[in-house]
Amino acid sequence: MKIAIIGSGSTYTPELIEGIIKRKDVLPIRELVLMDIDQRKLDIVGSLCERMIGAAGMSCRVIRTMDQDEALKGADFVLAQIRVGKLPARVLDEKIPLKYGLIGQETCGIGGFFKAMRTIPVMLRIARRMEELCPDAWLINFSNPAGIITEAVLNHTKIKMLGLCNVPFNMFKSIREKLELPRANFTYVGLNHLSWITSIEQDGKDYVRDALEMGLNSEAMKNIPSSGFSKEVVRMAGAIPSSYLEYYYFHEKKLKLLQESEMSRGEKCMQIEEDLLQIYSDSELHTKPELLSSRGGANYSEVAISLVDAIYNDKQEFHVVNLLNQGALPFMEDRDAVEVGAVIGKDGAKPVQIRDFDNRHIIDYMRMVKAYERETVAAAVTGSEDAAMRALLMNPLVGDYDAARACFDELKEAHKEYLPQFYGELQTRA
Repeated sequence: MKIAIIGSGSTYTPELIEGIIKRKDVLPIRELVLMDIDQRKLDIVGSLCERMIGAAGMSCRVIRTMDQDEALKGADFVLAQIRVGKLPARVLDEKIPLKYGLIGQETCGIGGFFKAMRTIPVMLRIARRMEELCPDAWLINFSNPAGIITEAVLNHTKIKMLGLCNVPFNMFKSIREKLELPRANFTYVGLNHLSWITSIEQDGKDYVRDALEMGLNSEAMKNIPSSGFSKEVVRMAGAIPSSYLEYYYFHEKKLKLLQESEMSRGEKCMQIEEDLLQIYSDSELHTKPELLSSRGGANYSEVAISLVDAIYNDKQEFHVVNLLNQGALPFMEDRDAVEVGAVIGKDGAKPVQIRDFDNRHIIDYMRMVKAYERETVAAAVTGSEDAAMRALLMNPLVGDYDAARACFDELKEAHKEYLPQFYGELQTRA
């Protein structure tokens, strides 16, 4: 098979290579193409990846390229991990909203909205090139905001695509460890970065009530300044929330914390990235360095490459993915992208239908945020500022028109070169 990684200059790429090496006996990779628009990062990260592949004794051909079409042509799987505008754009998403009393965050609130505005046009271009160059390939995307991108791509192109996030995997892993239930299965309900665990089953018993009484929290993501959920909050939700719910449940506390921070998370990531690139440049290094775990991508290799394995080898395995609802959650529309469990095989993902779901808090919260996501996709695809403002007014982390309008105008100007839908022709390559 041929695998193309779009955005291979990402310092996360060695995570993916680690997963490929781990499954080298079941994934007969003929060609691995590493594509990026940043020559320096492609060379540094690509060289490390080649050394890792070589040290593992794999015979697949590794190609580095800045030509997207070369990467896509004839691919069986396309793994996308792009960051349009790179980390400096993320820093703007994080810092500018704070001036208007709004949370600045990579995927939530108005910061996440602008990440979607920059990313969706580029992802749609990739998908449309896939329609021409590798129409039967699977696009596995973990560019953020993963759920909104899934909604845009699956409703506006013809390609096969699944969105991925490492939050579910990390939640399951930490809860199994905390409850000492190594074989526990979970019911996971939500949208990307707005999700809950509603059942924990092992040997015919559901332990979720015990977990709620304990006020059990899953392990927080490393990229979130986490304070955790009290027993009262967990009981109120009637489910175990993912750590991203802290932005919604503790809005004011999170805003104050961000306003008082000397550096934004994006600025810290820029430092970590440069440190990693220095480490990666060591020609003797042929393994993934420990420092990579200090970013938010822990277990991406397990999540992403195990999904490729499940599709390629028709494993009929349970994975949590972002896909169109298609009846999985009766209270959501079929064309809504949701993050739920699905059985994965050669024909893709069959979402596991969740029947008789009666947690009104989760239902209403999902519907509210999905209304924001639908308008966000509309704004990204059409360039409608009315759709953009409707989206932001429905986002629980924004809501105020005057603040939203002023912040929107400043961020739109700051990201002008990456917003072709609002400004016409793309000013520079994304």
